[in-house]
Amino acid sequence: MSASFAPTATDRSDFRTVMLSGTKLGALTAAAVVLFLLVARFVPETGGGRGGLEALIVLAAAVLASFLPGRWTAARHAEGIAGAAAIGLWGTIVFMAFDVVLLRPFKAYPWTWDAIGGGSSWWYLPIWWMLGTFLAWMGGIVTAAQAARGEATLLRTAGPAVVGAVLLVIVARLAGLRLALPVETAAGFTIVLTVLAVVALARKS
Repeated sequence: MSASFAPTATDRSDFRTVMLSGTKLGALTAAAVVLFLLVARFVPETGGGRGGLEALIVLAAAVLASFLPGRWTAARHAEGIAGAAAIGLWGTIVFMAFDVVLLRPFKAYPWTWDAIGGGSSWWYLPIWWMLGTFLAWMGGIVTAAQAARGEATLLRTAGPAVVGAVLLVIVARLAGLRLALPVETAAGFTIVLTVLAVVALARKS
């Protein structure tokens, strides 16, 4: 008998689940950001190797932020999907605290985000909250749709989004788009995940 990592109870959106799971998600996000910063600062840019590592970190973090909330709530219906979105939101708030308390005072970022907002960091925080909630929401929808067809393993739910994101980046590169590879990867993943969620909703209706 194969083991399953999905919770036995479905559609868990209680306060404890959201708070604990969101805190774990925020910690994972912080770890991914720190790893990204280490790569950006210490890995030499030779033959696109650093950009490739950064893109892999972004892709892995996007998968975790999108699909772990839906697994933690065992999303099957609207309640579990909403719980996943709430976990995504709380995860961004937990990371924001880590960012404000540790990363920014020590000037961890090699780029100047604040210059865009006239010296303030508050321009991007609402965007960060919305993005984290959106990814978890879309991931919850895809997770619920996969569960309706069979076992909602992480490979089955995240696999199409990862493959689609990679293909979209390749097409963008062939078309001459030359943004930073991590940016293209993040955008490609978000677009593909959104399309998968919309298709899942269309099939259900």
